[in-house]
Amino acid sequence: MSDIEVISSQEAPAAVGPYSQATVVAGWAFLSGQIALDPQTGLLVEDIITTQTEQVLRNIDALLRAVGAKRHQIVKTTVYLVDLSEFKKMNAVYEQFFMPPYPARSTVQVAALPQGARVEIEAVVWLGATP
Repeated sequence: MSDIEVISSQEAPAAVGPYSQATVVAGWAFLSGQIALDPQTGLLVEDIITTQTEQVLRNIDALLRAVGAKRHQIVKTTVYLVDLSEFKKMNAVYEQFFMPPYPARSTVQVAALPQGARVEIEAVVWLGATP
């Protein structure tokens, strides 16, 4: 475990369980799933999928800064939605966050997310890319 660096940032919401915000190992960063918590208040933002997706992506940006990476270094994301019928609205916000070439992605519907969130996104980041 000593080769794993644990990343913590006050710019991103604190972990709501026994996990790290992110970890770095062998040139890769693994960003834990982010829900739409405001890092300042620790509260979930407005219960609208677009607003929540925007906050989730801001939280991912904060973790990218903490690991010294940029958005284009994200190689894979996993999106968890409580309601897959909100995919188009989530995707409209998501596609503004990234530029081609887009990272690989999986999107799945789940029964529930922590704290009543509507969306959660996790990311894998290659730190070897030129920033």
